[in-house]
Amino acid sequence: MANDIINMLRDFPLFKDLTDSELVSIKTLLRMNTYKKGEHVFFHEEPLKCIYFIEHGNVKIYKNDINGKEQIVNVLTKGEMFPHQGFFQRSYYPANAVAMEQTKLLSLPIQSFEALLLEQPSLSVKLIYMLGNLIVDLQNRLEEQILHNSFEQILMLLLRLSEKHGVASDNHWITLNQFFSNQEMANMIGASRETISRTMSQLKKKDAIKKESTGYLSIQPEKLYQLFFIE
Repeated sequence: MANDIINMLRDFPLFKDLTDSELVSIKTLLRMNTYKKGEHVFFHEEPLKCIYFIEHGNVKIYKNDINGKEQIVNVLTKGEMFPHQGFFQRSYYPANAVAMEQTKLLSLPIQSFEALLLEQPSLSVKLIYMLGNLIVDLQNRLEEQILHNSFEQILMLLLRLSEKHGVASDNHWITLNQFFSNQEMANMIGASRETISRTMSQLKKKDAIKKESTGYLSIQPEKLYQLFFIE
């Protein structure tokens, strides 16, 4: 059982290069929690108490604007950690986090995590690298909203989802392993549900996407790239 937990920890990029003894010391700090679909892990502006690592499932990170409209910040999956800010300061959770399906999380108290980073400089370097990638991703999304129209933004969103949540199938199709409603996709890029629905219908007619019998969406990335440069 102990070896299983150690191997599981190696699935997380932050821990994969640590020795067995280092992983054992981390294991003693972690707690496993299971969340039902729709159950919140934490709410925006609650005191930041723990860092979470996804062992199984998906977690949606979102905020609500002044009108109460949901804006999805990110959708995280197995092997990822959250939140990504608030270290070395008494802070608050920067957004809401909710399980999108039954999800297992490893929680690490923030004070223990900070002490671990001080003891393991290599972990701090990895964390900085991860945060740097996050900043680049946020910059790219902002650039998409500034430089591209709604149709192009939707194409880029579908490509991102296929890269992060897709499983390759036959004939160059990639099937998402997570269901995203039109409203959720609209909330990811600040568009209306109607715009997403209209564009998805157009893409189905062009055989660039299709709905599987399971309800999951399949995508042809090559066709999306072609449409991006042709339309």
